[in-house]
Amino acid sequence: MMISGAVVTALTTASLAESIDAALVSAYHNNPTLNAQRAATRAVDESVAIAKSGYRPTITGSANIGLSKSTSNVNAAFGANRTTRLAPGGFGVTVNQTLWDSYLTQNSVDAARAAVQASQEALRNSEQNILFNGATAYLDVIRDRAILGYQRQNLEFLNEQVRSEEARFEVGEATRTDTAQARASRAEAQSNVSLAQANLKTSEAVYRQIIGNDPANLQPVRGVGKLVPNSINSAMAVAEREHPAIKSTEFLVDQAIYNVKTAESGMLPRIDLQGQVSRNFDQSATASVVDSASVAATLTVPIYQGGSQSATVRQNKETLGQRRIQVDESVDNVRAAVVSAYSQYQGATAAARANNEQLKAARLALQGAVEERNVGQRTTLDVLDTQSQVIAAQIALANSSRNVKVAGYAILSAIGRLSAKKLGLRVSNYDPNDHLEEVQDKWFGLRIPSGN
Repeated sequence: MMISGAVVTALTTASLAESIDAALVSAYHNNPTLNAQRAATRAVDESVAIAKSGYRPTITGSANIGLSKSTSNVNAAFGANRTTRLAPGGFGVTVNQTLWDSYLTQNSVDAARAAVQASQEALRNSEQNILFNGATAYLDVIRDRAILGYQRQNLEFLNEQVRSEEARFEVGEATRTDTAQARASRAEAQSNVSLAQANLKTSEAVYRQIIGNDPANLQPVRGVGKLVPNSINSAMAVAEREHPAIKSTEFLVDQAIYNVKTAESGMLPRIDLQGQVSRNFDQSATASVVDSASVAATLTVPIYQGGSQSATVRQNKETLGQRRIQVDESVDNVRAAVVSAYSQYQGATAAARANNEQLKAARLALQGAVEERNVGQRTTLDVLDTQSQVIAAQIALANSSRNVKVAGYAILSAIGRLSAKKLGLRVSNYDPNDHLEEVQDKWFGLRIPSGN
């Protein structure tokens, strides 16, 4: 069975094609910045296990062994001395259990849980940023490839114009000025091609950095217009309710409240229970063994701590005030981002429509200018000027089309809905609660879920 070369080429091209969803899936799984944030969130999870250790007993073992020698003067008159050699040793186990710590441990656990929730929201915000950066990088490559194509087409057109003007000059239908103008335009077009190539290389490098692989045959992007709220007011309402940057700072406020309570608990009484068993022995000639066991409850009442605990309480109260201010700051930042993204979306949409009409008009004008030049009603400069208008319109349309789609992703990011789930990406969803559930009640063990 024979397969034509065109079919093979089409199949190869399709196999290399990469949609924006596939690119974002790659970024979701492989982006190092995002994976580092996930690791940071897992580290914060351990603070819950650390805080819960206050509910549990501590067990310590001890052992000792030594040698001692002592000499005593038994009869000074005859110079008689007595030397005693001992080899004392012993071992024991001590168990300490807190019975009451004025809610210090409970407040520490609550503070740790609030820190975990804040970290998870920060992770969600990082996921949004990476997905937005990935979408932007994808669209930048598409735009810059289109612009490079337009500049190359322009260079081919101007090469043909130079050849045409030189031929017309040879037969006396054009002047040296016409030929020089065509060559000057071609030189400028060559420079523009080089610049477009440089811009494309930069975009491809950013793409590789964020997505994790080289951009292959990228597919056209429809955008996320269907997910964009109908009005800026509805977008603002969603953002204030759902944006992870706001929710993260709110959880930090909760953590700061519990930190104040924890510091205050350090100024209150506590009761501890201690049990101890030990064996002490002497391995000398007069060997002896002494076993002992004890249980004691201790009430500790802080009276004066040098001012350190009071300063800690005041410090945590100031931090609480700072966290509350940061909530207002994050709300303002999110509101500004929503207004900016929505305005850019509306402006880019209008610009895309206008640039599309401008391109249609410029193409008609170029076609007419070439035909009129051929019959002597237009000059070569008129044709070159009209061609430059076509290229400018093509580049403007490429930019505005890219801006519309990027602004759509920016709106989703600004309102807190730029997630793998909302975009319908086929990913193995990373749930930070899986790790939290695995480690928060661990009593012992050094291995982390990755196996290290």
